[in-house]
Amino acid sequence: MSNLRTVITAAAFGLVAMQAQAAVAPQDLVNPITDYKLYVLDNLEQFSSHTREFTDAIKAGELQRAQQLYAPTRVYYERIEPIAELFADLDASIDAREDDYEHGVQDPTFTGFHRLEYGLFHEHSTAGLGDYAERLMSDVETLEQSVQDLTFPPEKVVGGAAALMEEVAATKVSGEEDRYSHTDLWDFQGNLDGSKKIFELVKPLAAQEDPSFVARIEENFTAIENTLAHYYLIEGDASSGFESYDKVSERDRRALVGPVTVLAEELSTLRGLLGLN
Repeated sequence: MSNLRTVITAAAFGLVAMQAQAAVAPQDLVNPITDYKLYVLDNLEQFSSHTREFTDAIKAGELQRAQQLYAPTRVYYERIEPIAELFADLDASIDAREDDYEHGVQDPTFTGFHRLEYGLFHEHSTAGLGDYAERLMSDVETLEQSVQDLTFPPEKVVGGAAALMEEVAATKVSGEEDRYSHTDLWDFQGNLDGSKKIFELVKPLAAQEDPSFVARIEENFTAIENTLAHYYLIEGDASSGFESYDKVSERDRRALVGPVTVLAEELSTLRGLLGLN
């Protein structure tokens, strides 16, 4: 791990050094970007392992097990989407929704988690999903390998904190993303985890520029985390998972929009605060 960290640090510094106009010293961003890459690589390793279990269950015809593994597998992807989205073709193949295709689920090019979601939770069957499972596993392995040598753009990393929360407000609170499995709260948590990780890594630098900004962000994260905690299957136990999103009332869904939107708007100024616009 120490050798990997050295390589990552060298790559991060080469990129960060180009940010001549940064409000913070360029070298101060080296460690946060390095630590973030390590975080992404760790999540990708977990993502690959969990995807293997998930796709093996599908190919074995184990419907109930595949259904149980769907949401906890996707969490790892949701955490690191700002980086995954740098590989547009892989992102589409892994995470596109049926709305992105003219013929929806009937489109032969529709692959990935949401194609499998349709089969597992709408058709309640693993029949015909073997090839989709194998394609997903292949795509995930390709993504993991592709990220290894990637130099992380600091502006993309820092901007990802806001982008993850904007995605929650835009597509997750409505329930449109996991429309068949109703596992939206898992994805919600994954985005929140990823956003908070980015913020935590650059928080010392942001605090130098605006301590009150940092305090507001921390309060907003805590408020949203407390709200999500109401939906744990077992009170006080985040590892227990979440209630099905179709059991969350429209009123409660609307109540989520405000805090998420406020947090996303606040985080959207983080890049500028650090001089990365």
